[in-house]
Amino acid sequence: MNYLSNKKGFLGVDNNFNFKAKAIVIPFGLEKTVSYGSGTKNGPKEIIKASHQVELYDEELNCEPYKKIGIKTLKPFKIDKNIVKALKQISKINEENLKKKIFPLVLGGEHTITPGCIAPFAKKYDKLCLLHFDAHADLRKSYNGNQFSHASAIRRCLDHKNISVISFGIRNISSSEIYFLNKNSSRIKIFWSKNKKKWDLKKFKKLIKNKTVYLTFDVDGLDSSVMPATGTPEPGGLFWDETLDIIKIAFKNSNIVGADINELSPIKGFDSYNFLVAKLAYKILSYKFLYK
Repeated sequence: MNYLSNKKGFLGVDNNFNFKAKAIVIPFGLEKTVSYGSGTKNGPKEIIKASHQVELYDEELNCEPYKKIGIKTLKPFKIDKNIVKALKQISKINEENLKKKIFPLVLGGEHTITPGCIAPFAKKYDKLCLLHFDAHADLRKSYNGNQFSHASAIRRCLDHKNISVISFGIRNISSSEIYFLNKNSSRIKIFWSKNKKKWDLKKFKKLIKNKTVYLTFDVDGLDSSVMPATGTPEPGGLFWDETLDIIKIAFKNSNIVGADINELSPIKGFDSYNFLVAKLAYKILSYKFLYK
């Protein structure tokens, strides 16, 4: 694998800092099936650029987490134009990192990346729980005639019979997805955004306790007032502090083995949205290795 220098990679740390990597950031700007706003292909490079402005010291964890983790960034590479082959590309990369016991954080790109990202984890573990943040259920069998649409991302993950899903922030779902959800209620648990004030996070803690988990975060899961820089923004979503509360519960009570963040569509001149995603990525990596 070819990596960016520390200075050009995620967080932009000094090249003189040497470390053994426990985590790898993988830019994978796949954009093939967007159905409204576009630009997700530019997400990874803008997240990495914004990460250079993220404060390395974390006041919550009382340290500079990157020094304790070791984070390398994969050098951007050409993504195959064929969507099936592209998903095999990211699957192979995650499989290699899994063998090396390195935690992969993939930066998309559209949500279509997740079935590819998760494939080697589904193969390795007898049971795998997908922790899913999103405005949309993504349970369609296909969308616009494409079974690998971003609107079918979670459905494709559920093609693996050993995968279950816990979703947060859902507030957009079709009638066909409701039918699928009802038929598969034992495998899919949704914390609906409309019920935020009634969420019982103790129930979530029990649901995720001691499970092997893969985390997928579609940034449109955040409220559109916080994150308008996405192809399909929705009002009524998650805010920063409540999002971190959920993620912390997950890291404290389960074994999260990999993650992706997707669907950022950068808006020129509005770097704050790119910065938010960069800080979220740093928090995820920090919690993985340091949160107790």
